[in-house]
Amino acid sequence: MAVAREVLTTVMSTKGQVILPKPLRDHLRWPAGTRLTVEDTAEGVLLRPAPAFPATTIDEAFGALAYDAPPLTIEDMDMAIAAEAKRRARD
Repeated sequence: MAVAREVLTTVMSTKGQVILPKPLRDHLRWPAGTRLTVEDTAEGVLLRPAPAFPATTIDEAFGALAYDAPPLTIEDMDMAIAAEAKRRARD
């Protein structure tokens, strides 16, 4: 796209604020309120969208799934799903 090759300029305010040109924001799909990470690199400042969720290890993620009981059979799971579907159909 032409936006990536085009030289765009902006001015830093006295508060250190920089406005990214609209064509660039549109191209990157960065609406108002987009959280960005700022990294100082050898080539300049690098802006990236901040991750929606903090970095998590696999152990932290699976730790939320702790289940301290005998494993359920497929039939047990099917019965639980059917019971919940019936309950929701009544609501």
